[in-house]
Amino acid sequence: MTTSTIALVTGANKGLGRETVRRLAGSGWEVFLAARDADRGARAAAELSADGATVRFLPLDVTAPESVDAAAELVRATAGRLDVLINNAAVAGPDTHPAETQASDLRAVFETNVFGPVRVVTAFLPLLRASAHPRIVMVSSGMGSIATITDPRWKDLVRPTLGYPASKAALNMLTTVYAQALDGIRVNAVDPGFTATDLNGHTGIQTLEQGTDAIVQLATIGPEGPTGGFFDRNGIVPW
Repeated sequence: MTTSTIALVTGANKGLGRETVRRLAGSGWEVFLAARDADRGARAAAELSADGATVRFLPLDVTAPESVDAAAELVRATAGRLDVLINNAAVAGPDTHPAETQASDLRAVFETNVFGPVRVVTAFLPLLRASAHPRIVMVSSGMGSIATITDPRWKDLVRPTLGYPASKAALNMLTTVYAQALDGIRVNAVDPGFTATDLNGHTGIQTLEQGTDAIVQLATIGPEGPTGGFFDRNGIVPW
């Protein structure tokens, strides 16, 4: 069995996920690049492996239980354990005004952004418990921080929507409860910041490297590192 750190990043064929894979694999880790699009995922893994890094494509649709279970079995057969799980896969959700948003409009965003991480954590928990130092990183958002959303400085700067902020707030609560309940596993949420990605039409002001700083920092913490926290590249983020 390999002695290098083994990580898995969901939603990793582009954007923050792909950059996270690049950085972790570049430091010598073995990384599973998980994506639901097989062509894009395989191509991204091949490109990132071109310089000798160990990146393996892992077919994984976080909204499909059978896909998640199959991915966990593949990692078990290939690596036997998982040291770091990074739940990055997410969708933006409807951009409609809250007054015009129906409950049915929110199902897809919660399916990916909330239920997806739960499916993945549940399926991969036995492999994380096989690690000497397991970590889980939830890629959240400042949009999921009630303190940030209600800060007067942000008034009128962020379009009010229900789906994405509510799903990320729910993800933050999942992080808190998992951190309390999963003994021996460090579980934290990160806010990448306003980074230029497909999710925001590349309007973000941060580079992908800046946007993945907090993800990499929390993925690489030691056994005495924080757990149950919410961080960005500059430190603690208010819930």
